Amino acid sequence: MRQSSQKPNVYAFIDSQNLNLGVQRNGWKLDWRKFRQYLLKEYNVTKAFMFIGYMSENEALYERMHELGYLVVLKRTLDVTAVHEPAPAADAPPKPPEKAEDKPAFKGNVDAELVLYTMKELPNYDKAIIVSGDGDFFCLAEYLKEQGKLSHILTPNWQYSSLLKLFDSQIVRLDQLRRQLAYRDTKFRRPKADK
Repeated sequence: MRQSSQKPNVYAFIDSQNLNLGVQRNGWKLDWRKFRQYLLKEYNVTKAFMFIGYMSENEALYERMHELGYLVVLKRTLDVTAVHEPAPAADAPPKPPEKAEDKPAFKGNVDAELVLYTMKELPNYDKAIIVSGDGDFFCLAEYLKEQGKLSHILTPNWQYSSLLKLFDSQIVRLDQLRRQLAYRDTKFRRPKADK
């Protein structure tokens, strides 16, 4: 049997909100250009699908991500401030007021789209990378592993779902690559002190 020297065709499926919020909770900002280059160099990712909630005011962001080499898949968002909750029962205790930062104004959960695209693209890749720490992707990771197609799960930090612990040997924590992947604003560098 002849060994193939060709690298496997790898696709990445990125839960952008989970990734973005996960790194920000750890006090840093991901450089999306560096991340796309990392995926290509480290894992030979030929297609990187980025799943993100659509908001018309973010058109420039979506264009920029496309220019950086991501295949942007937009999910319609729901304005949760417009959703009315039913009135509480007369004998119910009063609810404490919610802080604005506790609840997002828009919801654009991309889980279903990420799973759907991963399955639709199944015949087109040899290996898949899931970029998320969300336990909702456990069944997808399990299926990909059974098919011999799971390469890695890239989590934003150490606080990924305990459901994914089964895949510990395939987990890569991006917080451990902060120095390599962090965005650095070079416009406002402090001048070096004279000696």
